[in-house]
Amino acid sequence: MTLAFPNPTRSFDATRNAVRFLGHDGMVEVRFFIEASALGGAGPRGGADLTEDECLSAFDRLRSTIQAVALKAYAGRRLESYTLTTTQMR
Repeated sequence: MTLAFPNPTRSFDATRNAVRFLGHDGMVEVRFFIEASALGGAGPRGGADLTEDECLSAFDRLRSTIQAVALKAYAGRRLESYTLTTTQMR
């Protein structure tokens, strides 16, 4: 099977300072996180300066790019969860 993102739900995880979203490989749910720093931001700490609402809005704007990066991260490896970073988003 291939990874798909049929559920547009996403949430902010304050502990990880990341946005959580889900993919599905058949019946298997795959958890993804994207670090706030990978979502951008103009402050001196980059995305670390973004509020929860700004992170979620940035995720929504970048959704197709984020999902493409998630597909690459998922290819060939099966982990419990995946964390996307600034380096992967470049």
